[in-house]
Amino acid sequence: MTRVLVVSGTGTGVGKTVVTAAIAALAIARGDRVAVVKPAQTGTAAGEIPDTEAVRRLTGLADTHELATFPDPLSPEAAARVAGLAPLDLRAAADYVEKLAESRDLVLVEGAGGLLVRYDPDGGTIADLAAALDAPVAVVAAAGLGTLNHTALTLEALAARKLAPAGVVIGSWPRQPGIAELANLTDLQAVAGGPLAGVMPEGAGGLDRAGFLAAATAGLAECLGGSRASSLTGL
Repeated sequence: MTRVLVVSGTGTGVGKTVVTAAIAALAIARGDRVAVVKPAQTGTAAGEIPDTEAVRRLTGLADTHELATFPDPLSPEAAARVAGLAPLDLRAAADYVEKLAESRDLVLVEGAGGLLVRYDPDGGTIADLAAALDAPVAVVAAAGLGTLNHTALTLEALAARKLAPAGVVIGSWPRQPGIAELANLTDLQAVAGGPLAGVMPEGAGGLDRAGFLAAATAGLAECLGGSRASSLTGL
């Protein structure tokens, strides 16, 4: 059965693309037909590498899709408005993903910024897209101070919309974690209410494909020696 998984975050710069690529890499390694969709890519004029290109480099996956691109590094709604371009049509985006899902085992949908970033003038968000797709949401968080609060608020927003959390992944785990980072491992579920599905090591986005697959396996499939990533990948 096809699975659609939305990857969102507690904010921008938390490592959503690395986590999206990691989930894709694990699914590809087990033989799944995988597609990755970026509904709206912003910041294209600022020299940023498109997220789908990063996914392709890390996984070798050619089945990646950008539905709208905007030059300014802003929310999709603001970036479209500033550029004088039409905003992303969330209903059309949902239809596109559903069509892809007819011939894939897993479709990953990576949001821009946090869960409630505006995509269109009516206030549509990646949470609304997840609701239209009836898809669970993987929440990517940063490590350290603020993680518990930001994650709790994001999970509360999911619950208010009756969206299922697929788990919380720390997108960039430092090589030398401090007290605050280590506390995240034990406190995310107890305080923020989110099951910890894994951690991706700092710098994983710069690895070659073999190294990245190893990092994804260690960070997600074998997180804390258990099977906490099963909700993300079905492993």
